[in-house]
Amino acid sequence: MPIPIARLRRWFAVGAIVISMLAASAYFVARWRMRSALREIPKKIGFEVQQSAQGFTISRSEQGHTIFTVRASKAVQFKQGGHTELHDVYIILYGRDSSRFDQIYGADFEYDPRSGDVTAKGTVQIDLEANPQGLANPDQVPPKELKNPIHLRTSGLVFNQKTGNAYTNDKVEFRIPQASGSAVGVNYVAKGNVLTLQSQIDIVLNRPHATRMTAAHGIVTRDPRQIVLQAPRVVTGDDKLEAEKATLFLRDDNTVERILASGEVQADLKGRDEMHARAAQAELLITHASTPTLRTAVLSGDVQVDSMGDQLMHGSTGRVVLNFSGKNRLDKIHAQDGVKLAQHQTHGPAIAAAKVRGASPSYANPPASKTIGSASTFPNSSRTSAQDLEIAAPDMDVFVTKDQRLDRAETSGASQITIFQPESNQRTLVTAAKFEVKFEAKPGEPARLKSLHGAPDARTVTTAPGQPDRITASNALDVGFRPAGGIEAIVQQGNFTYVEGDRKAWSDEARYTPFDQTLTLSGSPRIVESGMTTTARSMRLNRATGDALADGDVKSTYSQLKEQPDGALLASPDPIHVTSRSMTAHRTPAVAIYTGRARLWQNANVVEAASIQFDRDRRSLTAQGSGQPVSTVLVQIDKSGKTTPVVITSSRLTYTDSERRIHFDGGVTAKGADLTITGKQMDAFLLPRTQTSTSQPVTGAGRLEKIVAEGNIVIQQPTRQANGERLVYTAADDKFVLTGGSPSIFDAEHGKITGDSLTFYKRDDRVLVEGKDTSPTVTHTRVAR
Repeated sequence: MPIPIARLRRWFAVGAIVISMLAASAYFVARWRMRSALREIPKKIGFEVQQSAQGFTISRSEQGHTIFTVRASKAVQFKQGGHTELHDVYIILYGRDSSRFDQIYGADFEYDPRSGDVTAKGTVQIDLEANPQGLANPDQVPPKELKNPIHLRTSGLVFNQKTGNAYTNDKVEFRIPQASGSAVGVNYVAKGNVLTLQSQIDIVLNRPHATRMTAAHGIVTRDPRQIVLQAPRVVTGDDKLEAEKATLFLRDDNTVERILASGEVQADLKGRDEMHARAAQAELLITHASTPTLRTAVLSGDVQVDSMGDQLMHGSTGRVVLNFSGKNRLDKIHAQDGVKLAQHQTHGPAIAAAKVRGASPSYANPPASKTIGSASTFPNSSRTSAQDLEIAAPDMDVFVTKDQRLDRAETSGASQITIFQPESNQRTLVTAAKFEVKFEAKPGEPARLKSLHGAPDARTVTTAPGQPDRITASNALDVGFRPAGGIEAIVQQGNFTYVEGDRKAWSDEARYTPFDQTLTLSGSPRIVESGMTTTARSMRLNRATGDALADGDVKSTYSQLKEQPDGALLASPDPIHVTSRSMTAHRTPAVAIYTGRARLWQNANVVEAASIQFDRDRRSLTAQGSGQPVSTVLVQIDKSGKTTPVVITSSRLTYTDSERRIHFDGGVTAKGADLTITGKQMDAFLLPRTQTSTSQPVTGAGRLEKIVAEGNIVIQQPTRQANGERLVYTAADDKFVLTGGSPSIFDAEHGKITGDSLTFYKRDDRVLVEGKDTSPTVTHTRVAR
């Protein structure tokens, strides 16, 4: 947020010096001693007699000290009308305390005794000079050194000897070593000690940076001691400061104590970062030791500041107090009565149009954006990192370093920060009991936001069209800013919580990066969503896609499940548990991929693999992985009701609960209590969860109905082995039908039997051998145990 502190400080300093000189010069004009000098002239030279005098001097003294002297090369009194002319007049005013050495001189003066007017014919020159050592020196001795005299020049000056009033409609010019200036028309009223500068006040300050001050009208009064300027305007290069009215309050020594500007006070600063400021009123308090020095500056009444440049900045508040120390050095800025600071990135036509109009962009109608919902909408590009930032607080204190750079800012009261991302039409509201902002700046560059800290009770609310609000809370919040503008990361610490629709998360710490819209959780993170609870060492949430990634000791539990009457392996309403090293969960569809020694189980049914993909809504899963075979545990119940596990290993497994079919592929091995079956691939068909038999209800999920296996089938029992290419096993009667590739069966007692189809039973050891249709053969063999 660039704020040119050095230029702001220079402005206040220049304004104080310029207005101080105007006050001093105007007041010295009011002290012109022409009234006393010219009153004595007619008395001393005897105006009652028509005569002329060549080369004379008139002076007046009190208590041994000369108050003034008047010298003229010639004085002529006219009989008609009693007018008196003075030629080549030179007047020196010492003052009653001999503290002055003011000189007034001109070619011709005229005195009218009837009206009391003394009129200067032609140009009048005035030199105003203090003489602090006047009383210590002999009478009428000039100062040893003339220090910074004020020189004035005018014409047509009329002084009334009876009233003490003086005026001129002509131009009055003044010059001092630091500046020169002029005004058109001066009117002095002696009774009220009021000096009026009629129009066209113009002062030029001689500095490395030329400064010009103008005003339409000015009034100087002695009681109260003040100067009032109408339409004052100060210009330095391309910079300017103006107001409808400015009042300068003076001390007894005529130095400026306070300046009050009112009515559309405006300042425009040009350069790399243009700035425009306006307020209803501005007040400057000035100390005056050896040089005028600002103590405080107060802006009040709808204070607005706009900065144009690489980063657009807008600020508004009811009142701003700037505290200075030393040589006009700014120390602290205190803003109150509703403070708002907004930083806008230069993006989009709406922002550009606002810059041209000189207005600040509004959050009311943000620019349109793409629809949120897919990763392609949020590519990893700089577009997604641009944010507009607004800070709002009842009060704010801004602290400045010794080299006049912004150091830090603190808010008080209920404060909030609004972050707006135009590309996604997303708005984030950040609140905390107090915020502290830190700034940094490279040499020759304006200050920029470096970091922001909010605590306690930090909270954020993010809204976007078509999406549920995203709410976070924590003990503290820290925001880091990018050098080019925008937010680098937001870190929340201490009892972090996150809510987004039905997704909730908890952790000790969270870090959010707007660039990729990723929220990283660490410190015992836990996520709950739609009945799924996951814990891990660390987690990442992609707020653009809704994906969640977990790493380290991942544990997931799927609860709130409804019973699937037509399902089997995963049909129970009991929780489903999954463990693994890492997990990636998608929202649409609701699929989670577990990798690294993954294990999924429900009741007694277990699947283990290097990788398991689980679809919660479809109750389906895919398991696979190299180096670790897929292991599946099913349940088999015999006629006596005894439950025995069946362990099936393979390279890959797929299952959908609505189909009740588990497909095993690649080196399949199924092991029961006294039976092992191997083959290239195998389909295990399961009984529906609610199916019943004549003897008992069968409600245990994962009970085998039949197995169909193909490719290099090998069946091993304790006393026999069978081989073939295709197997159909029926669990209800423990029947095996082996076909393809001349199936055979062998036992140690009866030898080997081969046929086109072998049917045998596990319980009674019967074997049915079938031959070809051309020569059918049936053999019954009972094997003794």
